[in-house]
Amino acid sequence: MPVKLKKINKVLIANRGEIALRIGRTVKELGLKAIAVYEKADSESHFIRLADDAIMIGDRPRKEYLDIEKILWAARKSGADAIHPGYGFLSENADFSAACEKAGIIFIGPPPQIIRDMGNKVVARKIMENARVLTVPGTEDLAPGDEGLKQATSFADKYGYPVMLKASSGGGGRGIRKIKNEEELKIQLPLVRMETLTAFNDDRIYLEKCIESPRHIEIQILADHHGNIIHLGSRDCSIQRRHQKLLEIAPADLPADVLGAMYDAAIRGARAAGYINAGTVEFLVDSKTNEFWFMEMNTRLQVEHTVTEELTGIDIVRQQIKIAEGDALDIAANRVHMMGKAIQVRINAEDPKNNFMPEGGKTLEVYQSPGGPGVRLDGVVYQGYRIPTDYDSLMVKMTVRGYDWEQTIQRLKRSLNNFLIVGPKTTIPFYLAICDEPDFIAGKFDTGYLETHEEIFNYPEQEREVAKLTRLIAEIHARKMNPYAY
Repeated sequence: MPVKLKKINKVLIANRGEIALRIGRTVKELGLKAIAVYEKADSESHFIRLADDAIMIGDRPRKEYLDIEKILWAARKSGADAIHPGYGFLSENADFSAACEKAGIIFIGPPPQIIRDMGNKVVARKIMENARVLTVPGTEDLAPGDEGLKQATSFADKYGYPVMLKASSGGGGRGIRKIKNEEELKIQLPLVRMETLTAFNDDRIYLEKCIESPRHIEIQILADHHGNIIHLGSRDCSIQRRHQKLLEIAPADLPADVLGAMYDAAIRGARAAGYINAGTVEFLVDSKTNEFWFMEMNTRLQVEHTVTEELTGIDIVRQQIKIAEGDALDIAANRVHMMGKAIQVRINAEDPKNNFMPEGGKTLEVYQSPGGPGVRLDGVVYQGYRIPTDYDSLMVKMTVRGYDWEQTIQRLKRSLNNFLIVGPKTTIPFYLAICDEPDFIAGKFDTGYLETHEEIFNYPEQEREVAKLTRLIAEIHARKMNPYAY
């Protein structure tokens, strides 16, 4: 069947913060209008000012961005003919994709059935198995009550502990528990089911064999309506806390034949799923043998897409929009090259020494960002910015690129040392400690890295003298006097 081309004129960005700003930049580069939506708590946010139009959708923090009817109302009000969901919020909500389709608004992402299929981890695993992609052994959705416990204990007896208890519709590290024995399984099963219901409005859970200390590798893919599917290389996202990524590296340091097999598996799986638009196929890799297994597929733009963009020179958001318009991919597979190395760090307003406790409510008294060759910043904070208590603690994503691994670490360290943020505690000193850690320098890390390298949390607390001086200068400018002059 021929694909109908649909020209987009206005894109409503159903998100907030740095990703709303990042999407808006590409929308404007394409000569389109960017429409922002915002909750009242975000009324002073930077991403609103750079949009062509902005519509307030309510005053309930975190709730309005999840309200499909309000997002569609804003699209109709603004005359938007397309919606980009970004990541988080409604980005992997099949009902939202379907509602856009019904309203005659282009959803810049996969069709609803694909989101539904890949969002259910059990269904996704079956699709991959049919495509001859190895998957981690797992159960069907567990039955409620005692029957589900019986299914779970039977699986654990067969494969051995530890096992992973997971939400079938999970994401973002929520609804996941590592279970070490049968007693833990009995306790955690109802707790995870309750957590899953609260987080995803879906209490389906399943059990999976635990791969001890694997590497977490992602393959970025693009697929159009014409059957063309390409990969954009790999990312290593192994360094995590509570199953949430902290630091992402591209490309993954794996033998060429292993990466080639993963690229083929990702494309086969995407084709079997009937995938359209940008997506990420995620694998667990045995650190010793390099065997790999499909874990899940994310049907949205990833937070860490910047490391792929920096190495390939391909604007993934631009490709998403062109695919949504019905265009065929014009990127030949042999044109995709990952030159050098890139690292993305998420600079959060958090205290790593206090279990990464968010620093919401604090103000950035000083904000001076780094620059120079190979440094990219994606963020919306500025001097005087107040860290919100209602949203996540991400301030800015910094992506550095170098010719090789050694130069990239050196560039990351230089950029972190030149990044001055005074006010909230941040993850900057934590990343600096990682830059000096011998195993990281040697490229030896897996998903258990933080647990096996607790010494990186022993970084010095004292404020750098340059930060103290910078804060004094800012205070002098604000007061028009030196508060310490006699």
